[in-house]
Amino acid sequence: MFVIGVDFGTLSARALLVDTFSGKSAASAVFEYPHGVMDRCLPDGTPLPGDWALQHPQDYLDALGNVIPAVLEKSGIDPADVVGVGVDVTACTLLPVRADGTPLCFDPAFAGDRHAYVKLWKHHAASDEAARVTALAKARGEAFLPYYGGRVSPEWALPKIMETLSGSPEVYAAADRFIEAADWIVWMLTGRETRSVCCQGYKFLYAPESGYPDDGFFTALDARLADVKSKFGPEPLPVGARAGGLSAAAAELTGLSVGTSVAAGMIDAHVFVPAAGIASSGELLGIMGTSACYMLLSEKKAAVPGICGVVKDGILPGFYGYEAGQSSVGDCFQWMIDNALPQSYIKEAAEKGVGIHRLLGEKAAALAPGESGLLALDWFNGCRTPYVDGMLSGGIVGLTLQTRPGEIYRALLEATAFGARAIVENYLSAGLAVDSLLASGGIAQKDPFLLQLYADVLGLPVRVAGGAEGGALGAAFYAFLAACPGEDLSAAVPKFGERSGSVYVPDSAHKAIYDLLYEEYRRLTSYFACGNDVMKRLKRISQERNSHV
Repeated sequence: MFVIGVDFGTLSARALLVDTFSGKSAASAVFEYPHGVMDRCLPDGTPLPGDWALQHPQDYLDALGNVIPAVLEKSGIDPADVVGVGVDVTACTLLPVRADGTPLCFDPAFAGDRHAYVKLWKHHAASDEAARVTALAKARGEAFLPYYGGRVSPEWALPKIMETLSGSPEVYAAADRFIEAADWIVWMLTGRETRSVCCQGYKFLYAPESGYPDDGFFTALDARLADVKSKFGPEPLPVGARAGGLSAAAAELTGLSVGTSVAAGMIDAHVFVPAAGIASSGELLGIMGTSACYMLLSEKKAAVPGICGVVKDGILPGFYGYEAGQSSVGDCFQWMIDNALPQSYIKEAAEKGVGIHRLLGEKAAALAPGESGLLALDWFNGCRTPYVDGMLSGGIVGLTLQTRPGEIYRALLEATAFGARAIVENYLSAGLAVDSLLASGGIAQKDPFLLQLYADVLGLPVRVAGGAEGGALGAAFYAFLAACPGEDLSAAVPKFGERSGSVYVPDSAHKAIYDLLYEEYRRLTSYFACGNDVMKRLKRISQERNSHV
């Protein structure tokens, strides 16, 4: 028997065909989204303001119609031998749809309305709405707020919905549902509308113990939100639940059999936990890619400042699942290459026959900790944890006329490690155990120098967990749970989980220097996040200017 996991990332979707007996991959396939991330304009050329990041839902359907047939063809297996499908998507990735699931952007009447499209996880234009939600929740003493880090993020569902209500009341009125992309894809596969506790718990302020905030909270935000809970859909399903069977239309699209089990939708970071072989507390999982998520399991519930949420049974049954994160990691490094790199470095990389990341990494590795005199903030796409503020900006301190690109690149690497350390200390301060870091995602597979740097900064052993296809493998794990109910988690997680065996141990001499640099990093974060609004004022001036262009 086989299961298929489909991981819908920021720029592409990847499918993995997995043997349920061994937990090993049998075939994989990738599909690049034709529309990619729309952050400049809509498909018809309509310009977008700053801090907007949209996607087109047709890309997700096209991905399903490409990657699943591709893994079937590559493997040569009988589609009837596939017993389940699971999907995960970056979150919160939100779209407005009609009662039958049709996205509003498919309607010609809304094709030119930016609010009718998918608002990607890194869409940060709802910062004002997020601040209003946080302020009201604090004023009312809402019980949910401490378990979402004390502050609502502009990346989550409610601020994005409020932004739609204010910016396009027509889209809000026409939207029968606002739905996470993962749950929408499951709907398209099964023909049945469902929600998952993972998506609703972390991004819609839903708690399995108490449900959503009460109606009075929403109407206090805006009287027009009186009907908003009706747009959230049915009661969420548990993780690993069967959402339904593959519909005839989806079977034709994918090449699978009608009735094939489809698991409840999942968030991308969360599926990495079983894919990394984690089924107990104490092991912190860092999924390092364009952004980073830090997932932790615990038997107890705690209010942790700045986390993205804690949800009972939100990742694996029997545990409270914690999520924290950084909004920019790989994106931060890529920014430098795209915007701040001399042509001479590109020429040098070409002459040496190496990629530009590798060349910069070699130059960064040749430096000792503290040698460059630079210190950077990793908030190039806002700060997710601990400040939950999409308006914060990155920065580099210590630049001189002698500063070279390799030094800047190392400072950016170190900044992301310092941000990770702040997250670890945040968990520890709440009484949660963090014994080691398991690093997963694309960066973890490619950059041993960065992993050693993280070990030195954190003062923790860093292990490499999961392969390059960890997201799709995790989605396949939940497909297995849905197709084979009653399976023992203690046996299933190790079977599907992957660890390379590589371990990076802290260098005590490097750690001593990084301890000093980290103290300066904390002073810098305190100044720019808590005591100074220069960055925010500059960003608002830019936004106001762009909105009038």
